[in-house]
Amino acid sequence: MLADYSRSMSSPAPLPPNLIRVPSPLGGLELTGDDNDVWSLAIIRNGHLPFEGLPEVPNPLLDTAAVQLAEYFAGDRVSFDVPVRLCRGTVFQQSVWQGLAAIPFGSHLSYGELGRSIGKSGAGRAIGGAVGANPAPILIGCHRVLASNGRITGFSAGEGIPTKQWLLRHENIEYVG
Repeated sequence: MLADYSRSMSSPAPLPPNLIRVPSPLGGLELTGDDNDVWSLAIIRNGHLPFEGLPEVPNPLLDTAAVQLAEYFAGDRVSFDVPVRLCRGTVFQQSVWQGLAAIPFGSHLSYGELGRSIGKSGAGRAIGGAVGANPAPILIGCHRVLASNGRITGFSAGEGIPTKQWLLRHENIEYVG
C-alpha cells in the first residue's frame, strides 16, 4: 500500500524517527519510517547501509514490516500490507512507484508496459530512472520490471543485478540471462 506524498528531490532527506535492521537472504536490510508509514528499505551494498551510523529505534510498524519480509523470504507471503510513504520524489517518480506497487508477485512488466500503464508511453528512459530511484525495493517491487526482450538491464538495490536475479528466481519470474 503506497501512500500519496510528494516532496522535491532537492529537499534534504529527512532523518528517520524509527529505524531497524534485519537479516535476509540478500544480506542486511534497513527499514526506516515513523509510526504511520515505512519510508524506505535498503539492502546492504558493498558492506554498508545508508543509516548504519544511527542507532536502531524500533516501532511496531517496522517490526510488522520485518515479519512480513521474513514471510516473503520464506515463501509464505506474496504481498505486503504495511503502509509505505516514499518521502522524496517528483510527481513523475511517485506515479512510476504507484505503477510498480500494482505489479503483483510473480508477474513482470517491461519498462514500456509500465510507462503505458501510468499514461507515459515513450518515456522509457525516464521510467527506468524512476524505477532505479525507488526507495523501498521489495516492498514496492521494482525488481519486477525487465527490458521488452526479458533481459535485466540493471538494478540499483543491494549488489545490483545478482540481487535482482535472486528476487526474480524467488518469485519464479522468467528472464533472459
